Amino acid sequence: MISNRKPGEKPGPPSEPLKRAVAGCLRAIAGDPEVEVAFAPERPLLTGHKARLPEPPRKLSAEDVAVLRGYSDSMALRLACHDASLHSKLAPQGAEARAVFDAVEQARVEAIGSRRMEGAGQNLAAMLEDRYHRGPYAEITDRADAPLQDAVALLVREKLTGRKPPDAAKKLVDLWRPWIEDKAGADLSRLDRVVEDQNAYARTIRDLLTSLDMGEELSSDVQNDQEEEGEGEGEQSPQEGEAADQPEDSSDGSDQAETDSSADADEDAEQIEAADAPPTDAPDDDLGDAEEATEPWRPRDDARQDRDKPDYVAFTTKFDEEALAEELCDPEELSRLRSYLDKQLASLQGVVGRLANRLQRRLLAQQSRAWDFDLEEGMLDPARLSRIIVDPMSALTFMQERDTDFRDTVVSLLIDNSGSMRGRPITVAATCADILARTLERCGVKVEILGFTTRAWKGGQSREQWLAAGKPMGPGRLNDLRHIVYKAADAPWRRTRKNLGLMMREGLLKENIDGEALAWAHERLLRRPEQRRILMVISDGAPVDDSTLSVNAGNYLERHLRRVIAEIETRSPVELIAIGIGHDVTRYYRRAVTIVDAEELGGVMTEKLAELFEEAPARAPRSRRRA
Repeated sequence: MISNRKPGEKPGPPSEPLKRAVAGCLRAIAGDPEVEVAFAPERPLLTGHKARLPEPPRKLSAEDVAVLRGYSDSMALRLACHDASLHSKLAPQGAEARAVFDAVEQARVEAIGSRRMEGAGQNLAAMLEDRYHRGPYAEITDRADAPLQDAVALLVREKLTGRKPPDAAKKLVDLWRPWIEDKAGADLSRLDRVVEDQNAYARTIRDLLTSLDMGEELSSDVQNDQEEEGEGEGEQSPQEGEAADQPEDSSDGSDQAETDSSADADEDAEQIEAADAPPTDAPDDDLGDAEEATEPWRPRDDARQDRDKPDYVAFTTKFDEEALAEELCDPEELSRLRSYLDKQLASLQGVVGRLANRLQRRLLAQQSRAWDFDLEEGMLDPARLSRIIVDPMSALTFMQERDTDFRDTVVSLLIDNSGSMRGRPITVAATCADILARTLERCGVKVEILGFTTRAWKGGQSREQWLAAGKPMGPGRLNDLRHIVYKAADAPWRRTRKNLGLMMREGLLKENIDGEALAWAHERLLRRPEQRRILMVISDGAPVDDSTLSVNAGNYLERHLRRVIAEIETRSPVELIAIGIGHDVTRYYRRAVTIVDAEELGGVMTEKLAELFEEAPARAPRSRRRA
């Protein structure tokens, strides 16, 4: 083999030839020579023309190569065979239906590659095996803990390619297979004929979702469009058919095509936001079509509508739950989940740990002794001894040590535990909260960590009681809340560390009713004795509960969230800050920041906390320092 290295030049890493080959193959399959390919020890991600693949290990095995090529082929096929604008147009409104729709579309583009190229099919199979082997899927025994979107996607893959589900995901699929095939077997059989036609395929998936009792989550405008078109007009035009086979111009970009089944939801949203989103300081009522395109199921907050709407109510609070994390899981499983969390984020802990240490140094620097001078009482000031000798009756010769402002502070981290946080976002949030709690505790700042979700999908016992009552109009909130205390403010970090592993439990993350969760966390802070109280909210979307929104105004939950935020920001002593993951929270909160990738969370959390601690509270006088 002839080397292109110049004399005296150091040899490159052993994996460099593999990286060049994989990058070239990705561009060739995508049909786009301008795709930027990078390798990093982070999750695989496709953003527009930029593909991020996992860094190959130093000692490569054949399996490692196949997994890497599987991620590459998955992204390349998405660029070549996926129309993001068409996908966004036909996507359902409901969160659960959208997750299934996204996962099955990913299965389609991967099936096209598997059917055309046997090698790509083997690579994609290795990638899926690796992904499900790393997760807790093999230990699932209850269908409630098995993600429906994964089961449907793997069944669709089996129908389209003939490949069985990965061994690690076999239990997951077997739990759902009888129910799915009984309800939607005919729809699954139709997919093979339209796999090359994204338009017809997507409409068939909408029929499948209706068969799976998710018809109420489909958008009414697309349904009406289907009815007007009729059966014979569901096929693509020649131009649309070509788009499925030709490499699309991804200048509009798809936000992400990682192989995670729920990736496409954020992809279409970010694509539209990047092209048309208005400035974040625009009035809420004038956000325009960009916001509606990003989240089509959520109408704008119209003050004229508010005047005719009743105040926010809950149909019943009988089934709501506020629980300690250790009450929701037995100790053995909690320890196992915590170990799983640590393994998943071994690399991230180093990055966030360095940021946390930087925050700790900044806080400890503020802890240096501060004194008030020229007082009439206190400790005798040694620097004023000469004055006392000259004039024993001299006043203002005493000094007194004072505490720094942030010593008497409590920080509450409120983490969204909704289903859309599943995967990398929730694991990053859990680890960042853990490390920051440990850091702040060292500096004498108390921290509590809270989470919020619901006890069930689609309403739970609250909806059942509403149905039994004859479906009265305007029931208000129609789901069972679950508020979780992972770490109380007075509990030491070492005793509550493993509680954060609960966020990794399958089936825990469901829907999010942000307004009531924010009010709950705020009330907890108001009962604290500390002078300064800080509430940090971490979320990846607006409030969503399909059961509530199906029988109330479409902005019912969002309107309540805005009212709670306004009450806290204008009347409460609590300092409120929010971090949105892939979702613009600056529309709701005065003090907020939005990040695109969950990997940025650790840096943003530490930076924002450092800024808050460096700000002196308005009511606290500044101490005088003397060198």
